[in-house]
Amino acid sequence: MLIAFSGLPGTGKTTISRQLAARLAAVYIRVDTIEQAIRNAGVLAQDVGTAGYDVAIALAETNLGLGLVVIVDSVNPVAESRAAFRAIAEKNGKRLTDVEIICSDKAEHRRRVETRTTDIPGHMLPSWDSVQMHDYEPWLAPRLVIDTSASKPGDAVAIIEQHVKQT
Repeated sequence: MLIAFSGLPGTGKTTISRQLAARLAAVYIRVDTIEQAIRNAGVLAQDVGTAGYDVAIALAETNLGLGLVVIVDSVNPVAESRAAFRAIAEKNGKRLTDVEIICSDKAEHRRRVETRTTDIPGHMLPSWDSVQMHDYEPWLAPRLVIDTSASKPGDAVAIIEQHVKQT
């Protein structure tokens, strides 16, 4: 099974996806960690671009091929990356659950973005302005949507676990 998280920075994706990965003993793949490792390696002349997603997709596919449950934590903002996760799940005969994390309370979302600290050395967190300007395409495919302004992380994990059991 592949569980692909998506949502803007500061909505709670990492908190929820980490807790879920621990509960399911799943492989946890975080695009922010991959992208920062690429930057730290100093091998690129330009920005990371899609390289972090390319690595995440390859790691997810490898682990799905081993029969492991995989959780990917990323903004996953465009149809192209969403389709890539769907394709590797289908190729490996595994179920895909897309989970979009939102925070409908703009004031709370802003507070989270402006007060959070990084847990990845060297990682620069986005500003509220950059989060608001982030390219994030509307979803056209079915997905589980969780609003973190209305649920605590533990409750969100329970909702996802229940959804995965029912589908």
